[in-house]
Amino acid sequence: MTEPKRAIVLLSGGLDSATCLAIAREAGFDCYALSIAYGQRHTAELAAARRVAQSLGAREHRLAHVSLGEFGGSALTDSSIPVPIEGAVGGIPVTYVPARNTVMLSIALAWAEVLGAHDIYVGVNAVDYSGYPDCRPEFIAAFEAMANLATKAGTEGARITIHAPLIQLSKAGIIQRGTALGVDYAQTVSCYQADDAGRACGVCDACRLRKAGFEAAGIPDPTPYQ
Repeated sequence: MTEPKRAIVLLSGGLDSATCLAIAREAGFDCYALSIAYGQRHTAELAAARRVAQSLGAREHRLAHVSLGEFGGSALTDSSIPVPIEGAVGGIPVTYVPARNTVMLSIALAWAEVLGAHDIYVGVNAVDYSGYPDCRPEFIAAFEAMANLATKAGTEGARITIHAPLIQLSKAGIIQRGTALGVDYAQTVSCYQADDAGRACGVCDACRLRKAGFEAAGIPDPTPYQ
């Protein structure tokens, strides 16, 4: 019998990564969901990731720990830096976490090698997003090139592919795609300052993008708000 195709899916617990998991499943992969506790203040998303992994049939769900919060430098890891609530103001916002996606993809790459998986899915988006440099197509292409230079699998000809299926979609397009694939967005948490119950603030950049996405998609917003 042919071995099933395996893929690592980075799963934050938010809207985008849940959609990404559904897309990987639709593509026929056995999905191994990976969430990262990096020192984020809004840990409700990790509980959401567990729910999403179970509901979307992930073969396994792992939680890895890395202490980016030790360095601070972001409103998402340092409680002394307030989360902006005034909307997009241009430039890279203080919610950017230095090197976060590089670190997360590196951990996913390590697990992929152990599992013999040649595919990694990540829900980055370069259209309706907050301007983070590690969400751009150039970054994904550069990381994939590095992954194939840096790994045993890559150097032995088992090419590793980084899939970013949402990267050119609008938030409304992501929501429409996920809804068609059966994603229950009520299970997800996108807010940068959600409370312990996962209720969203409604005013941070992530909340604004999410709310506008549901409105543009013509789909009721299931988000619980504080």
